[in-house]
Amino acid sequence: MENLAPILLFVYNRPDTTKKTIEALIKNELSKESELYIFSDAAKDTSQKKKVDEVRKIIHDVNGFKNVHLKIEEKNKGLANSIIDGVTKVAENQGKVIVLEDDLITSPWFLRYMNDTLNLYEDNSKIWSISGYSPAINFPEDYNNDLYLTGRACSWGWATWNSRWKLIDWDISNYSSFKKDKKQKKAFNRQGNDMSFMLRNQMKGYIDSWAIRWCYNQFLNNSLTIYPRYSYIENIGFKNSSTHGSLSRNFEVTLAKRYPIDLIVDEMQNPSIIKEFSAKYNLTWINYLGQLSREIGIYKLVKSFVKKIS
Repeated sequence: MENLAPILLFVYNRPDTTKKTIEALIKNELSKESELYIFSDAAKDTSQKKKVDEVRKIIHDVNGFKNVHLKIEEKNKGLANSIIDGVTKVAENQGKVIVLEDDLITSPWFLRYMNDTLNLYEDNSKIWSISGYSPAINFPEDYNNDLYLTGRACSWGWATWNSRWKLIDWDISNYSSFKKDKKQKKAFNRQGNDMSFMLRNQMKGYIDSWAIRWCYNQFLNNSLTIYPRYSYIENIGFKNSSTHGSLSRNFEVTLAKRYPIDLIVDEMQNPSIIKEFSAKYNLTWINYLGQLSREIGIYKLVKSFVKKIS
């Protein structure tokens, strides 16, 4: 298969999940023909150094790909900056990318699904990205497609083109007007009521997420993400330490057991599917109040500490 997209893998301090992620990726039928770029962030502090060193030992021994390129950071950048910088550089050079983090198990057909879909939809500007992951949802009885569309991008095994990535305003320069617009916030939350909540937390500095900014820019561009009916990605990070992890079972899946699939997708979002899809991400009032109180508490604690030492 010609013109394969490069694979970008971002790793940090989880040797166990990193090893499993790489082992699964090697089993993909296009791995030997694909270029792999591994980005290893430096430790935030001395307590993380041992785990980071263990991960770096693993990635230095990786083979099974056409070429393996290692990017070893000497100073900690954080996940958001690592992904933004890494994807930008490779996408500018190669035009498209497939992106993974260090806690994702891929189906053996993941790379073929990604490359086929990238090639098919490259000229369709309505499509913002391709997701390898899909939550387990109930589809309408009359829905026979293998793919579906949502307005929410996914950060668990995804792909895009430089033509879309370069459009992103990472500073969210229009946020002051958005936060006052109830109609816009309601539309943004159609894919899950956590969307505007996370964006708010990002802008207040409570979290550092590239993904919510990616989703927001997709929303501004009125674009869509393609999802597979059956997931080609399983996230194994829930039971391990992770920066933005969750113990929720809403996202547990069984990996897709077949390929090829029909890559044609309806141009419109299916209302029944969106209802099922968004329900996986919706915050309950208990979730919302719990997260809000925790984040505000952390914010006040940091503010108090800074005031004392300044």
